[in-house]
Amino acid sequence: MVIQWSEENDAYLVTIPEFPGLITHGDTYEEAAKNGQEVLEVWIEACEESGRPIPAPRVMKKSA
Repeated sequence: MVIQWSEENDAYLVTIPEFPGLITHGDTYEEAAKNGQEVLEVWIEACEESGRPIPAPRVMKKSA
């Protein structure tokens, strides 16, 4: 999850790079993280039920 403060929205916005278009928010960082986890779980359950593939997690590469 990527959690960033948005002055425009006056909230913390949550995006998940592996899941384009999946976005949520929270008034606090903690609330945003909780909402991000919940929306991700619901999205994965929907994929499993419909047979859609779940994207593999991105792996960070070590810098030299």
